[in-house]
Amino acid sequence: MAAKSKQELGVEGQRHLEETINAAFQILSSMNDELCNPVLWSTLSPGHPSAALAGAGDAPVDSSSHPSEAGGGSGGGVLDEARLRYKSAVLALRSCIAAIPSATQEAGALDSRADAVELERLEERASSLRKELENKNKHLKLLIDQLRDLITDIAMWQSPCSV
Repeated sequence: MAAKSKQELGVEGQRHLEETINAAFQILSSMNDELCNPVLWSTLSPGHPSAALAGAGDAPVDSSSHPSEAGGGSGGGVLDEARLRYKSAVLALRSCIAAIPSATQEAGALDSRADAVELERLEERASSLRKELENKNKHLKLLIDQLRDLITDIAMWQSPCSV
């Protein structure tokens, strides 16, 4: 990536950022699809945090029957694919951002004044991209935590009341 110009790196970085955002959106959509699927609400895997809420008289739950874990559901495979796309897009974005300083050094001999302005603009852009990615990661973590809480609440609502 070091042989690319700063402009090429900027365009590539923007493309990677868009891929990251699209993959994050796909993760959220897949999680929403799974949450909206009532078949998954009553099927708890043994390792799931809300599995402890199931009564002692309940039949054992077969984790292979859980569509998202078995890969057979609409959300499981899509969610895993979106996670992989997100991780690869973030890695590509990071490598692109890391290549910007070396691209600037290679082009530095041509016009140092113009390059200094360009470098400052690229550094500001890289900084804003890092902040945007950090904010999106925080937002994604918050939504995942909220989804986890919602699933726990749904599991509690569906558990039999012992009076």
